[in-house]
Amino acid sequence: MQSPHPRRGRQVVRQRSAKPLSAVRSRPAPPKFQAMKSKVKHPHPLQWILEPVEAEPSFFQKHMFGCQAAYLHGRLVLVLAAQEEPWNGLLVCTSREFHSVLIRDYPALQPHPVLPKWLYLAQSCDAFEETAQQLAQQALKNDPRIGVKPGAGKRKRRK
Repeated sequence: MQSPHPRRGRQVVRQRSAKPLSAVRSRPAPPKFQAMKSKVKHPHPLQWILEPVEAEPSFFQKHMFGCQAAYLHGRLVLVLAAQEEPWNGLLVCTSREFHSVLIRDYPALQPHPVLPKWLYLAQSCDAFEETAQQLAQQALKNDPRIGVKPGAGKRKRRK
């Protein structure tokens, strides 16, 4: 059977979903993509920090401003950075209310010079390896002081 419009050929008609757009956006990834979410094409130089937490079912990581962001228990917990200072070490994603407690427990931590809402453990620090492993273990234990909900930050309004 020929098309009523010989020049157009066959057209594919897309049907609209009965669900509102907000419901479509909040759906979890299909099962075939669940296994792909933790794959990283090129291993990060600091990937060894995350080895103990990779077995956690809620763990996944993705690129974030040239670094590797690690998510556990539905929260952004750690960011691995291997660039020039101040992006060479481990960023601990936390709220400002926990800064003093975490700095007391881990004296090598300091507020990040560019992102002061998060704490920073410089790779040049003498206790870097030990402190980084301890922080990863605390994140794995679901320490409420470590981690922020993704997208929970305040967004600036455009004028």
